[in-house]
Amino acid sequence: MLSPPQPPLSRSQPLLNGLSVDVEDWFQVGAFERVIDRKSWDFLECRVESNVDAILALFDEAGARGTFFTLGWVAQRYPAMMRRIADAGHEIASHGWDHARVFTMDAKGFAGDLQKAREVLEQTSGQRVIGYRAPSFSIDTRTPWAHEVLADQGFAYSSSVAPIVHDHYGWREAPRFAFRPVAGSPLLEVPVTTAEIGGRRMAAGGGGFFRLLPYAVSRWAIARVNQRDERPALTYFHPWEIDPGQPRVPGAPLKSRVRHYTNLSQMAPKLRKLLKDFRWGRMDEVVALEQARVA
Repeated sequence: MLSPPQPPLSRSQPLLNGLSVDVEDWFQVGAFERVIDRKSWDFLECRVESNVDAILALFDEAGARGTFFTLGWVAQRYPAMMRRIADAGHEIASHGWDHARVFTMDAKGFAGDLQKAREVLEQTSGQRVIGYRAPSFSIDTRTPWAHEVLADQGFAYSSSVAPIVHDHYGWREAPRFAFRPVAGSPLLEVPVTTAEIGGRRMAAGGGGFFRLLPYAVSRWAIARVNQRDERPALTYFHPWEIDPGQPRVPGAPLKSRVRHYTNLSQMAPKLRKLLKDFRWGRMDEVVALEQARVA
């Protein structure tokens, strides 16, 4: 595959980009939700703690700080891990309780999910939780009430919208960059990063996009957002994405297995390049900068 031309990178990159980890285990991903029963989760091999520790070491090596959007289910079972994340200087934010997509709940159920997760996250980490990311970026046109619930509960920001078309998620009409979704509220929605080329919008925020495609594509996309759009980029990935030894799920659809298992061994080296090539920080730091920009 031919990669796009590369804009030059400055070593004194002025823009602070958002570095984030969606903390969930290999059996909790949306791609496997129809073949792995939630009732079986407590009996499966948990690998999230060792993978998070590897990520903490990787971030420490690069001198980078980020935000860990964590499931309440995970935090309840690994309180010492939560404290290690916080003690290393990273932000703790919410990924909901157990990876239920927002459009599978009504407003009352969503409010309960937020509250349950937040209480455990704050108790285990010792941090105040002000940020939220919906599982599978599941705030979209089906959930017009979701941002109002977040605002009512006092969240400062959400990073729950993917302004693209995708077979699992997407809100193509949403703004590409930070916006205020609730009139009269300071709540900021910071969508996952996209890049535009030739009038087309492409995902550029990490996850499978980052893992499956050549690193040069992600480097180009982030540089384009920083330099052409003059806006911060966001990247995200999951602890299971740096774990080639995780169990396989043979009953999952072929497309899901290809997406989930491809290039797992290449993820950590790619992340080292990414952390070196750009300036990264916690989501709350990026949001503070964007608050002043967004009317």
